[in-house]
Amino acid sequence: MKLALAFLSISAIAQTSLWTEELTAQEVRDAVKSGKTTIVIGTGGVEQNGPYTAGGKHNFVLQTVMPYIGKAIGNTLLAPIVKFVPEGDIDPKPSGHMLHAGTISVEQATFEALLTDICRSYKTHGFTDIILIGESGGNQTGMANVAKKLNERWSAEKARGHFLAEYYSEDMWSYDFLKKRGIVQIDRTPPPGKQPDHAWHTRNGIHDDVHYEAMIAVQDPTLIRAQQRLKSGDFSLHGVDLKPLQKTIQLGRDLAEYRAQITARAFARSKAAMK
Repeated sequence: MKLALAFLSISAIAQTSLWTEELTAQEVRDAVKSGKTTIVIGTGGVEQNGPYTAGGKHNFVLQTVMPYIGKAIGNTLLAPIVKFVPEGDIDPKPSGHMLHAGTISVEQATFEALLTDICRSYKTHGFTDIILIGESGGNQTGMANVAKKLNERWSAEKARGHFLAEYYSEDMWSYDFLKKRGIVQIDRTPPPGKQPDHAWHTRNGIHDDVHYEAMIAVQDPTLIRAQQRLKSGDFSLHGVDLKPLQKTIQLGRDLAEYRAQITARAFARSKAAMK
């Protein structure tokens, strides 16, 4: 009976998962043969995100949004998330997010070398459209460099690398999307020349945003300390009430769909430009 249940569980994963790390070698091979020759590689990061949100913020967002991207594009599988990215100088004098406990940083050369080898690995196994998306500003240059160099290297071959900057840069932090829904975040002490409702990655001294918290809540509300904040009577961020929790989770799903559509359009443009 236990073996039968385990087999059913494995079969369910094989039928539903787009993540290559959840598939067997034979399942990935057969998926490519059936036409799933596009792979999405997402880069996240581990950094400080204020008092409520876990350090793996960008990785958790990718866990939510990447399956939406795979479905929006079609015939697409998902690579394991690249969780370690440049976050600042490590030593002798830490900088950037490395000034805060729990942050993990890698050198730019390390990041680009890792990405290059991941892309080469997927090309070896038959993937022809290799997409790079980045959840953080510090990831963008490295991904652009990798895609450019690989496309030069593969110029006589079918495989192509697509760095889709739009995933990150188009309607950054989903500011316009949220504003249309009446969700306006207020910075009580905005930088000089900025309005209190300006679009930015840090407000009120907190490196966090409703855009992130909602998509993270889809994965696990404990990652944004939802229950503790509800018990304290202040489940809000930058003046936005996040109660009830299910409303925020649904907002996260809607945001994931929105970011997926942005990415799918960017991929269509990239493919057309490379024909």
